[in-house]
Amino acid sequence: MGMSMCAFMYLALPDSPPPTHSFNFLIPEKILTSNSRENSGKMNSRALAALLSSLISELLLLLLLLFPSSNPLSITSNSNSGSNFYETIFPLIHHFLSSAELVTSLSLLSISRKRKRIHQPDIDNEDEEDEPGSELARFGLGLTQNPDSFKGCFRMTSSTFEWLSGLLEPLLDCRDPIGSPLNLAAEIRLAIGLFRLATGSDYPEIARRFGVSESVTRFCAKQLCRVLCTNFRFWIAFPSPIDLDSLSASFEALTGLPNCCGVIDCTRFKIVRNTGFNPSAKNEVREESIAAQIVVDSSSRILSIVAGFRGDKTDSRILKSSTLYKDIEGGGLLNAPPVYINRVGLNQYLIGDGEYPLLPWLMVPFVDPVPGSIEESFNAAHHLMHISALRAIASLKDWGVLRQTVEGEFKMAVAYIGSCAILHNVLLMRDDYSALSDGLGDYGQIPQNFRNACLEESSIDSNASVIRTALATRARKLHSSSQSRDPGGSMKSEPS
Repeated sequence: MGMSMCAFMYLALPDSPPPTHSFNFLIPEKILTSNSRENSGKMNSRALAALLSSLISELLLLLLLLFPSSNPLSITSNSNSGSNFYETIFPLIHHFLSSAELVTSLSLLSISRKRKRIHQPDIDNEDEEDEPGSELARFGLGLTQNPDSFKGCFRMTSSTFEWLSGLLEPLLDCRDPIGSPLNLAAEIRLAIGLFRLATGSDYPEIARRFGVSESVTRFCAKQLCRVLCTNFRFWIAFPSPIDLDSLSASFEALTGLPNCCGVIDCTRFKIVRNTGFNPSAKNEVREESIAAQIVVDSSSRILSIVAGFRGDKTDSRILKSSTLYKDIEGGGLLNAPPVYINRVGLNQYLIGDGEYPLLPWLMVPFVDPVPGSIEESFNAAHHLMHISALRAIASLKDWGVLRQTVEGEFKMAVAYIGSCAILHNVLLMRDDYSALSDGLGDYGQIPQNFRNACLEESSIDSNASVIRTALATRARKLHSSSQSRDPGGSMKSEPS
């Protein structure tokens, strides 16, 4: 159980062996430095005293509840005085407790408001602080109370931005560059980082828009990636066995094929980095690509991601280098009892395109199926399920920072991939489809020819072939059944 609940998110440098069941996120040392200045706003003595008095009051009240038959503050056992004691002491403790909590709340609220106003001292209307994006209005980003106005700048609605800002505020506020306090509210820090991810604008442009230095924009972008990929990586996690049942049911409702637990695919992101000290020298600037392997469910939610491999590695090789492959092969995942189709035991499985090998737990399409055959029916159902992965990849590549060639450090490019993947899941979790791609281009068409990586293997797993044939037979029966009910109908090319 514990094995299946771990977060399958591995972001590493090229050629680094992935550790088992761990998250290894490597980003520039500047982001993770332990000497970063803590700037969380220390509680003043008034607030501390109020908090202590509140705790003491609660302790006294707890003692009264634990000793209902006697006076806990007396060494005598006069039961007749108990009622008089409670009648006297309860109102006093209640008053003391209420007063202390009120003082504490007002003190902490004062600190919070003071911190938020550091970068905006001229605000006269305190109610504006509660409006989404109120502190962002002066930057000329065209933000209004219309939820759609935030999509162009941050790829999310205003309500999602406000929710995320409240969630990340303690972590974004607690660090500043050493010796250089930013005096920026968490909302502004988040906006700068999201603007970089959402639009892909370069740092000088972001600095101009937000009225800060270029070094500040770099710090805010790196800080957001660090917070997301270290503190919130649990937003990408492989489902538990119970959740896998509902996940496979959603795929079965789509195609009629049982026990599918996800779609695996691999994509590449371009990166240009300088290999020397002279950026103008063409021979010192090298264009590369970073490979990212993902597994998604039928809603395009990312269940697992592996990023950081060199883009020239094949999908099959990346798969076999991942912890996901080792866990499945070792029986740690996709290990539920099989279901049976025509007496063929069908274990839980993933589907992938022709770049992957055919395995008992990995179903790939048939090569050159004969028209009207069971193989063609299987390929049509396979493609229908595969669209969820294509949509997830298209959505990731629509984030501005990943849509273009990433310039800079390899580790920072990997951090961008991980951060955008986490935000992708966050938006789906909140039913915010601002960043979910609705256009697949040529991907919406069923491919006619497949290259199958299993043909390059020395041998084909016979058990996997039997399983795929059983699924193909089921797909053909379902297709024929649907045609008999609706002679003019055909299998959908996209999920509804």
